[in-house]
Amino acid sequence: MEIQNSSAALLSNYEVYSLLKELQTGEKAGKKLRKQQKHLATISYETIKYLEKTPCQQQSAEIIEQFRRKLRPFKLTKAEELQLLNHRPTTAVEIQLHIEESEERLTEHEIDSLLNVIATVLPSSDAADEEMEQS
Repeated sequence: MEIQNSSAALLSNYEVYSLLKELQTGEKAGKKLRKQQKHLATISYETIKYLEKTPCQQQSAEIIEQFRRKLRPFKLTKAEELQLLNHRPTTAVEIQLHIEESEERLTEHEIDSLLNVIATVLPSSDAADEEMEQS
């Protein structure tokens, strides 16, 4: 795999997880790994193992698109949308950590609406949440 343009796109945890699972399936199809690829396989395995403990495992392309549509009224940057998607904040304090200058840009009502969108659109994995807190 070669990075052609490092700033071409931001990837969500779901997209990374899907790509790595796809690559892992291709490796299991019988290809022998070269020495350099063995390190890549280890990194991929560890990353998949981590991502399986996050809510991204329950996400889909449709859920992500629906989430992005519901975020449009909040006028967030793509990076902020990605932070919300990956971290799935549940409190106003967490929103402040992920949205730059949130106190000036969003009212309390908008923050509550944003938390409601996150809670209703993004799937939650209570077991995954508990494992992440313990890590």
